Amino acid sequence: MNEERWLLPAGIEEILPPQARVMETLRRELLDLYASWGYELVIPPFIDYLESLLTGTGQDLDLQTFKLTDQLSGRLLGVRADMTPQVARIDAHHLRRDTPTRLCYLGTVLHTRSDGFAGTRSPLQIGAEIYGHSGIESDAEILRLIMLTLHAAGIREVYLDLGHVGIYRGLARQAGLSPMQEHALFDALQRKAVSEIEALIADQGVAGAHARMLTALSELNGSDALARAAILLRDADRPVHEAVEYLGRLADELGRWLPEVCIHYDLAELRGYRYKTGAVFAAFVPGWGLEIARGGRYDDIGRVFGRARPAVGFSTDLKELLRHGPRTGANEQTPGAIYAPWSSEPTLQEAVDRLRASGRRVIHALPGLDQAPIELGCRQVLVERNGRWELDDILAE
Repeated sequence: MNEERWLLPAGIEEILPPQARVMETLRRELLDLYASWGYELVIPPFIDYLESLLTGTGQDLDLQTFKLTDQLSGRLLGVRADMTPQVARIDAHHLRRDTPTRLCYLGTVLHTRSDGFAGTRSPLQIGAEIYGHSGIESDAEILRLIMLTLHAAGIREVYLDLGHVGIYRGLARQAGLSPMQEHALFDALQRKAVSEIEALIADQGVAGAHARMLTALSELNGSDALARAAILLRDADRPVHEAVEYLGRLADELGRWLPEVCIHYDLAELRGYRYKTGAVFAAFVPGWGLEIARGGRYDDIGRVFGRARPAVGFSTDLKELLRHGPRTGANEQTPGAIYAPWSSEPTLQEAVDRLRASGRRVIHALPGLDQAPIELGCRQVLVERNGRWELDDILAE
């Protein structure tokens, strides 16, 4: 087994140079971007009490969460699988502001299995949330921030999928479905398994207009879905129509800010259905069947932490952004470094300090090693001429 000690668990990756440098550059750019929009950075703990991680937005994460026992308290702990519940706690319990609060975050989360979103069990999750405002404007701001995030990673061809959990929730309530029936039909809708949907509806005793509208949900996707929904869901109660109208107004608002972005609709897309309360959205790139960023509205998210607040936000995986953007790191060369002799001579150190302060990489020679500067990635060398240190190019042999 000794020869396998270098292996990593499935779905766990190391980030090597130069990709690590590219990833760190993107991380800084994105956090600076969010800060310029007024989002304050928070850093939740990597490990937390299990009940805190699995309340509110985290209730769908039970199977994805690694669990262990705290040797100090005897209580169950969890390694975070999503940072959103922790950020909601910070807003509701620690900050307790009356004004809208914008928070952003970045850190590793750990999953027991890959969910297909990032193709990894250790995504580097980055995201942003607005607390304290319920309305189209904050939804639109988060969607604009998604697009800027993807553009910063060099991802230009993007389309947005919009949905609204109030549509299915209203139809299920109107049909009189029990919570168990509602969840069973929800699972089938996510797979768009039409025959299974029809069988479940029939088995549940739903008939007439109620059955027709629930079945139609699996077909209500595409750029014209709202127009078709107005016809196919005409017998729905008012909350359903209000949800459809909300999506239309949100799309109109986005059209003013992001006229170049292609907007699709999927009224059966209900990711996070158990805790989302309004619009849900995802960003896709052509040729990739999974979303590259996702988010939505989850009003009253802070209720379990003692203070209900409307909220909307999004998250993505920094690793996945780099996979789809042009800055993969594999094809980028680390900028050439400067080779400096090993010496504490003051004028040399002044020259080295100036170069490093300007952003250049300077590598000191380590005595006793017979290694050519070019092997260290150096393209220039500091040489002394008439009491001054100057740069000379290193010519490859």
